[in-house]
Amino acid sequence: MTSLPPSVTARRATGPAGRPALGPTARRLLSICGALLTALLCALSVGASPASAHAALTATDPADGAVVETAPSQVRLTFSEGVLLSRDSVRVLDPNGKRVDTGGPAHVGGRSSTAAVGLHSGLPDGTFTVAWKVVSEDSHPVAGAFTFSIGAPSKTKAKVPSDAGPDTAVETLYDIGRYAAYGGFAALVGGCVFAGLCRSSRPVQKLTVGGWVTLFSATLLLLLLRGPYTDGKGIGGVLDLGGLGDVLSTKPGAALLSRLLLLGAAAVFLAVLFGSYARRAADGDPRRRQDLAFGLAFGGTVVSVGLAATWAMAEHASVGIQSALAMPVDVVHMLAVGVWLGGLGALVATLRAGEPIERAAVRRFSRLAFGSVVTLVLTGVYQSWRQVGSWSALTGTDYGRWLLVKIGLVGVLLAIAAVSRRWTARLADGPAEATDEATAQVNEESEEDGGSGESGGTAAEPADPVRTAQLARQKAAVAKATTLRRRYGDLARGSLYRSVVAEAIVAVVLLAVATVLSGTQPGRAASAGAKASGAIAESTPSVDPISVEIPYDTGPKSGRGKAVFMLDPALPGDNLVHVFLFDRADRPVDAEEVKVSLTLPKKNLGPLPVTLEHLSAGHWSAKSFQLPMGGTWRLSLTVRTSDIDQVTETRNLKIGQ
Repeated sequence: MTSLPPSVTARRATGPAGRPALGPTARRLLSICGALLTALLCALSVGASPASAHAALTATDPADGAVVETAPSQVRLTFSEGVLLSRDSVRVLDPNGKRVDTGGPAHVGGRSSTAAVGLHSGLPDGTFTVAWKVVSEDSHPVAGAFTFSIGAPSKTKAKVPSDAGPDTAVETLYDIGRYAAYGGFAALVGGCVFAGLCRSSRPVQKLTVGGWVTLFSATLLLLLLRGPYTDGKGIGGVLDLGGLGDVLSTKPGAALLSRLLLLGAAAVFLAVLFGSYARRAADGDPRRRQDLAFGLAFGGTVVSVGLAATWAMAEHASVGIQSALAMPVDVVHMLAVGVWLGGLGALVATLRAGEPIERAAVRRFSRLAFGSVVTLVLTGVYQSWRQVGSWSALTGTDYGRWLLVKIGLVGVLLAIAAVSRRWTARLADGPAEATDEATAQVNEESEEDGGSGESGGTAAEPADPVRTAQLARQKAAVAKATTLRRRYGDLARGSLYRSVVAEAIVAVVLLAVATVLSGTQPGRAASAGAKASGAIAESTPSVDPISVEIPYDTGPKSGRGKAVFMLDPALPGDNLVHVFLFDRADRPVDAEEVKVSLTLPKKNLGPLPVTLEHLSAGHWSAKSFQLPMGGTWRLSLTVRTSDIDQVTETRNLKIGQ
């Protein structure tokens, strides 16, 4: 077997897949980026709250738990920020569980932070339940319930919602869709700018078209999930297309539909950019190319601004102070992100494929990226001030802490970008080409064998399959060596590729943090909501969480132990419930089933079941359980240790007294 000449082998040692082995510095850098990504994913899975409720209920009329002498004409709710209302956003139920509200809710006095619904006349005495579910103006759902009484409290059959958040599966898919939409937008916008101003190639085209497909698919998924996400339905709600009309009538739904329409125009733009424009560039006629370039620049700018505006008009920028200024600033911020990170992906794709790229083109992107970074810093400072509002909110709220993570990642990205700029300055004008000697030798050997083979020889001398396989492997090796030498033909080009890959890895993590921020209540709003809630709670006596130890015995020896029931904060409203089971040696022990319910005998209210989730050995919990009012509640705890062995224990709990 004839071996390839040394001139076609890579200059550096190669890994198992034939790729050059990374140096110690590059390996350490990629290890740090990988660890950073792993830590972020852990934080997302552990630290993220189950629902991002951005509008907090700050006041009600009648007040929660109030007893009024005469029936009110309406029920009014006030929130910490603007909310979007639907036909069933506020439901008022009488003691028998029947609706007594008239028509749909409406804002009071044109203020979007209020909701009011009228009541039928002649309402009887008793306890009424108000169940509400609204959508914050920045597109996130929030729900809850409270009670008031006319004349005197009474028994009620109304069901109090125990979980205000969306379905877990729906919420997970919705978050994935939002992340994919951000990534698709960046790839689409950045790829188009890179192709138009730096260099168009097949890898860049694949990246850009892939960004379009990702953004279109993610937007369609978000549109279908929007109804189940806001209504709290399961994944089966996606098939309920009847609610799609209600979704399209809301601001987030209109934004998603507008994005789909704009993506149709973007498809035409891509066809021209990688079709007619690319052909004219290949013809070398600058006049014809310049005429088309002006139209592409104008059309591309309009479509890109429109796509970015679909985020600005339906998320954080549209809510809060200075929204008229914040929305265009958010559009500019999104475009800068797309140009920088999407262009970075296009550069990685070009270098990865070994495509020839001139130093001037890389420098043009470097200057473009620098301008984008400056724009990001300026718009980011304004957005941070607007969303956070104070130094205490920067460290004392989830939004502020995630913002600090984002700032840190941007700092890491800028540090790696500085290394890339240094290698860009050392980049040669053209990539190292594969030697003609190797290619000529392989072609020569192929022709010699071809003369006696099926294609060029006599029928009496069939081709040697072993020799044919050897030549095929040699040709594949030459092609691989050519690509590797184009990518790593000189030190500057190989180092630039590695630093740009590291930038791309950090950019992926940065987009994940940006997605979390878009679903987290801004620090300014969180602080305002906390102050409002604190003002309401000033008149409520402070109590400690309830913890009750309850021995149980289901019959057999293995069925003896104790249960610890915990209720926090043990006040009317939303509470956290924990149940722990221990055996006689105080070791955590599981049971076949644990059930908890609460009854208020004095008011004939309940039993209200608590939906428990098994978290670990001997530990059950309910993250959100609504208690409509204070009083002496009767706790009923059932422990079942086998199919037939179970016991129910009761205790009295004083809540909110």
